[in-house]
Amino acid sequence: MTVHEPFTRQALAELLAFDAQPSLSLYMPTHRTPAERNQDPIRYKNLVRQLQSLVQERYPEQDAEPLIQPFLALEKDPSFWRSNGDGIAAFGTRDYFKVISVHQPLPECVFVNSHPALKPLLCLEPSLERYQMLCLTRDEVWMYEGSSRQLEKIELAPQVPRNQNDALGSELTPRNQQGHPGGYGRSGERGDSMTHEFAGGGKQDEINVDRERFFRAVDKAIEEHHSQPSGLPMLLAALPENQAVFRAVSHNQQLLPQGINSDPSLSSVEELTAQCARLIQDIHEDRLVDALNRYGIAVGQGLAGARLDDIANAALEGRVALLLVEANRQIPGTLDKNKGKLILDKSGNEHAPDVLEELILVVLRQGGEVVMLPPEHVMPTGTGAAAILRF
Repeated sequence: MTVHEPFTRQALAELLAFDAQPSLSLYMPTHRTPAERNQDPIRYKNLVRQLQSLVQERYPEQDAEPLIQPFLALEKDPSFWRSNGDGIAAFGTRDYFKVISVHQPLPECVFVNSHPALKPLLCLEPSLERYQMLCLTRDEVWMYEGSSRQLEKIELAPQVPRNQNDALGSELTPRNQQGHPGGYGRSGERGDSMTHEFAGGGKQDEINVDRERFFRAVDKAIEEHHSQPSGLPMLLAALPENQAVFRAVSHNQQLLPQGINSDPSLSSVEELTAQCARLIQDIHEDRLVDALNRYGIAVGQGLAGARLDDIANAALEGRVALLLVEANRQIPGTLDKNKGKLILDKSGNEHAPDVLEELILVVLRQGGEVVMLPPEHVMPTGTGAAAILRF
């Protein structure tokens, strides 16, 4: 049975590793309702036929059977077609086959080249990128993992304290009439900063110290047993006062500066997912604006590339720090890596390789950053790409 996998940094790294060998890529939208879902295998079968034709055209000397066989097997896997999201991307080489499932529609297209075609996935990256969400109250912690489209609660590692008792045990300050577990005096409402700061006197100070010690223990365990193994960015959902204390003590490099400033215990997973989606969209928009601003600064410093040939040379030399790509643009052609030049294809072949795709792969393999610029943002060049150079 073929497994649906999310688009993760690990999956991207695997796909980037394939080069200079026949690689098949298939994209298509999928459906959730039974009537439309029943048509998905038929559409898929037609796309596989196109793949077969392209393999024979592009690599006539190759035995196409080992390349096509996993794609054919997927068509006959009924369990796979019963549980799709909104789109799939299937990738295959002679010894590799992976299907990535996403919660956004993908275009219906196939590619055969010396490397996987990643541009359609990268255009959806903001909504596909996976996150961990740390939910925190003064006395409890739990986590979700997923994307802006779907979050699922995950089991915390045994080393992570679930609450203050787990973290502090006998060292926990006793709760009595002078201090309250929430950190507020009896006369104040939850979240009133004045009562939070002053109610309870010395006992309240001890309770606030307990919170800080609890957050330190949580931060250390989460970083060691969740953030470092997964490598995923982390969002923090907590009341503003808890956000401030946790961020002051945190050493987690994966913790994003933006967070959800509300009590996560009062929100359903659906509500948290919606808040996550809005926050991630804001983060992505900030990233686009920052990339464009950085390019403007690079122009003034003489560290910008606008011509495709110049960008190609810089990319092959590892000098591209950031590549901006016009998301809806396609420029048929290939990159001659030996000569460091682009060869444009004017044949009109709709299945011709995309020069921008080639540049993306080179930059990512050289450790550069790639930002896909959607149509609502004006590209600073007319070539479909712009680069910020390291030197």
